[in-house]
Amino acid sequence: MAMESPLFLTRVECPVCGTLNEFETIRVGAYTEGERETDFCPSIIKWRNPKYQKYHPLLFFTTTCSHCFYTREFNNRFREWSRDNNFRTYRLRTVKEKHLSELATEQSFIKLIGLLVDGDKYPDETAVLKLILAVYDELLCEHPSHLDLGRFYLRIAWLFRHGGGAASSYQDAPVSPTLVDLEQATGELRTWVAGLGRNIEYLREAASSHLERQGTDDEKAGDESTRRGYDGILNRLTGVETECGAIVSDLEATLTAARPESVAANVTGEGNPFYQHASFGDFLSGLARIWDGVPRHEHDALRFAVRNYIKAFENGKEIDHGNQSIQAAYLISELSRRIGDHDTARQYFNTTIKMGQEYINEIRGDRTRTALTRKLLEMALAQGKKNLAEANNR
Repeated sequence: MAMESPLFLTRVECPVCGTLNEFETIRVGAYTEGERETDFCPSIIKWRNPKYQKYHPLLFFTTTCSHCFYTREFNNRFREWSRDNNFRTYRLRTVKEKHLSELATEQSFIKLIGLLVDGDKYPDETAVLKLILAVYDELLCEHPSHLDLGRFYLRIAWLFRHGGGAASSYQDAPVSPTLVDLEQATGELRTWVAGLGRNIEYLREAASSHLERQGTDDEKAGDESTRRGYDGILNRLTGVETECGAIVSDLEATLTAARPESVAANVTGEGNPFYQHASFGDFLSGLARIWDGVPRHEHDALRFAVRNYIKAFENGKEIDHGNQSIQAAYLISELSRRIGDHDTARQYFNTTIKMGQEYINEIRGDRTRTALTRKLLEMALAQGKKNLAEANNR
């Protein structure tokens, strides 16, 4: 008797072009995972139907429209996007216009990748390419989710680590200590910009609360005059934040271009060509010259993940108080450790421990939530010691 397929088809209309697609969806319990690594990457993945062992589940994490190549995480929110008023009202119009405009250009980055998506012939490579497209489409939003961007880049890193072929064999070439210091300093600037934005938002909300009070007409007129002056100052600050963010982005792009390209045991791609390219790594290096958001290997993906997790964490709007924020702080620290940024790692390991201890005290008695918090604390303490040892041995 043939084993049941671990996949079934789900019909979803593309919100950008209207094409009705049938996307492969993983059945619950179709595969099992081994212990997770310290950045939550599954160490072992085993499909119940061995015929599917060549597929990484992340191949089905995102979906790509067969017509316009619009790509998004395949979750319930996407399946029911037509009922999502927030998406339809505040995100869809901008994304649709920008995506179709980009698709129509002669050298369309979206089309360049989308035409190469082939989950049967190149399953691991396609999983990476779809996640890159998901990043690209998310950045078309007026207010992209940096939490989602961090999650996407982290999963690309997992694919590089455990995927097959050339993608998994690539590692960084030697990097000068000066370049590492420059990257760390730039990361600190990014954190500062995120903190500036958070403080501006706080000042705006605090002023609004303070000025909304009852009083005489003269008092109200005075309040309105004060509000206009205050708003003008905060708008100037917002302009500074925007300009600083753009400058830091340019600096990050410059440093990414300066970092040596990856090296690998099979750099020629012998036995592992990707279409007309010598290897998948060779293809990614070419893509990175077109758009600096393309990770060429695991180290790049982890760096991009850290950058976006820091933005999300410092902004504070996307991450809930409690275990979600503690886990985000932990991921920033552990991913920073993995890429050799020990100063940032130390800072956020300390933040994780402090937040975890405070949260356990806040919710004492709730065994379910404190169990996860204690686990994150244990990991932060263990990896923090490892980070300190690695920093001392540099």
